[in-house]
Parts: sequence; structure tokens; C-alpha cells
Amino acid sequence: MKALLLALFTISTFHAYAQYANILSQRDQANVVDGILEDRLKNLLPALMRREGIDLWVIVSREYNEDPIIKTMLPATWMAARRTTMLMAFDNGKEVEFLAVARYDVGKLFKRAWEPDKQPNQWLQLAKLIEERSPKKIAINKASVWGHADGLSANDYDELIKVLPKKLQGQVVSAEKLGVSWLETRSPKEMILYPQICRIAHQIIAEGFSDKIIQPGVATTEDVVWFYREEIKRLKLDTWFHPSVEIQRKGNDESTVIHPGDLLHVDFGITYLRLNTDTQEHAYILKAGETDAPEFLKSALKKGNRLQDILTSNFKEGKTGNQILADARKQAIAEGITPSIYTHPIGYHGHAAGTTIGQWDMQSGVSGSGDYPMHLNTAYSIELNATVSIDEWKKDIRIMLEEDGYFDSTGFRYIDGRQTDLILIPKPMPNVK
Repeated sequence: MKALLLALFTISTFHAYAQYANILSQRDQANVVDGILEDRLKNLLPALMRREGIDLWVIVSREYNEDPIIKTMLPATWMAARRTTMLMAFDNGKEVEFLAVARYDVGKLFKRAWEPDKQPNQWLQLAKLIEERSPKKIAINKASVWGHADGLSANDYDELIKVLPKKLQGQVVSAEKLGVSWLETRSPKEMILYPQICRIAHQIIAEGFSDKIIQPGVATTEDVVWFYREEIKRLKLDTWFHPSVEIQRKGNDESTVIHPGDLLHVDFGITYLRLNTDTQEHAYILKAGETDAPEFLKSALKKGNRLQDILTSNFKEGKTGNQILADARKQAIAEGITPSIYTHPIGYHGHAAGTTIGQWDMQSGVSGSGDYPMHLNTAYSIELNATVSIDEWKKDIRIMLEEDGYFDSTGFRYIDGRQTDLILIPKPMPNVK
């Protein structure tokens, strides 16, 4: 019992001193999410609808079978669709009208447009509203490439077609490109928030990759993994995947116990204010007498950074993911780097909709999402690895890096910087030589 109490005291003391960027209360988070949503609907969606040539977008979703896109349009206090939730965005040429074919308003902008007492059939009310607006196109979330934009169920599609007048049935089109545009485009307000979200992720990684958590010779990779999971919950954040921690080391020892001389790798992400992060970094466990990582590991990391530079220098508006992949790989190989590139969009989803630049098992290109052109104001997880031969270990290692970045008219930038130095455990102290 005494040992348990000591352990609990140690953990609580550590948490009291852990320093992170400010994380908002649940109430304040909800206010921020709702404010961003209102701004996006008013100031972003109209331009996207006009760019994609869509004047009416219909989103239908049933409770517990939510469309991935409708989740990004619900107010923060709605955890899911309610019964059958129907949303309409109609561009009348002057402004976009937002309607909810529901028993109540959906958030601030989608206004209730159905009175069950007057018209008990919700589907017939939807059809009436569509017909009254005489749209040129009726866009629905039915998609062949991106699951994110394929949220209309088969049953709901059948119901919609059944109630639409024949003259309008031929105007039903896929909203795939509009849905992808909505999901991939980051607003100015979001990009004010995103650096701090990425900073929090970096800070949590640093806490786990420290001697506060790792006692060499005792701690295992799973200990660090579960620290990350518990810390995410303690901070009232979410994650979209279970983190992983791996070891690369000299020799063939496959033990998960962390030892001096090990090169650690983490894959970690959080969800905060509806935005996601995805980060991979490396740490080195100092051996007795060492104050820095070996030069051969520092040099290997530089090759990984160079591969990042090569990839992001090939970003260009209108260029497809497959073109970027091919050009980056060609340049990297010419420079003597052994590359593997699997970069993906990031935002409302971890593996988000948008321009895909390779997958780990598709280094010659990705059909569909890799053919999609890159647009401005989009965010990406720059995920890749460089295989490096380490003579001192008589083996190859992989420098596996992933950092979140943003692409706009000024070019590409990392949202909260990137790793250019190995994290050292324990961290050297300036007053101890």
C-alpha cells in the first residue's frame, strides 16, 4: 500500500508540473467550434459551391449512422444526428440559404423548414423545398473515391429519388468534389488555432520522451504508449488512433525494454477543436558518458529532413498527388536517398479527404485520390521515411518522420515547425557537465 501511495503521489506531482499550451474548457471549446462553423458556412462554403458548380447541396443522415460530412456541420453540443437530420444549402445567386428539414434549428444557420403537424412526411417536405428552388444541380453525398463524401445511405438515396419529381431526378449529381473541398479547405480562423493544437501534440510527445516517464532498463515501449493515452484523456483531448512507440537498436535484440543507445520512434495524434494532428518523431537514449546522440544518427535524421524538403518543394497548386510523388521520388533518388512517401491531408479527419501523395505500399501512385489536384489553403501530414545504412550497427534503419503543414499562396510551411534534432533522454542540463 505504501508503494502504491508513493507511485500515485509521484504521478500527481509530475502532472502538476507538466506545462502545456492553454487547453480550453469544454464550454469554451464548444463556443470556439460553433464560431468556426458559422464562419465557414458563411464565408467559405459559398465560394466552394460556386467553384464546383453546385447550387443545391442536400445532406441526409440518420442517428447512429452519421454521414462523415454532417458531423462537421453539427453544433458542438450535438454529438450525432437526431432521428433523420436533413440539411440543405442553396445558392440563389446572391447568397446561400441554409435550411434544416428537421423538428428544430440545427445550429445558428440551418433554420427549421418543416412543421410535422402540417406535413407529417419529412421526405415529401424535403422534395417540396427542393422543387420550390428549381436547382440546376441537386448534389448528394454519393462518392466513388472518398469514403468521407459517400455518407448517404442506400436507403436514404432510394427515398430521395422516390419523392423527387421526375423532372428533377436527372439533376441529382455527386457532391464528391464539393464535399472534399469542404473538408480539405482550412479557414483563416482555423489556421489561427492550428499552430497551438500542433504545439500541444509536440509538447505531449516531449513529455513522454523524457526521463519523467522513461527509466532506461525498466520502462517499455508499451509504458510510453499508455502514458500518451492516459495523458490525452487527462487533458480532456481526444485521439483518432492508438499511438505507437518502437525501438531501433544495434544488434538483434527485440526486447521492448528501453535501453541506453536505443533510437525511439513515436507515431502520435490528438483531436482538439475538431481538428486532428499526426506526428512522428525520434528520440535517442544517451549511454553513459554521452551528452549527445552519435553523429551517424544525427546524419541519418538530416537525410529524413532533406527528403521532407524535396517533397514540399514540389507542392504546386493544380499539381496532382501522383505528379508530386513521382517528381519528389525522382529527385530524392538522384540525391542518393532511399525514399518512401505516404503523405496525406489532415484536418477534420486524420487520414483526411484531399490530395494523397503516395501510400506506404503504393510508391508508383494512388488511383483516384492521388489524381486529385492540390488546392490552396489545405493542410497535410508530411509523412515519409528514408532508409539509411548504419555501418556502426551493420544494418539499415528508417528515419520515419511526420509533421503537419499548410499550403497556401505563399507556399508550404510547417504549422508548428518540425523535428530537426533528436530528442535526448535524459535531456542534458546546462548546470551539469
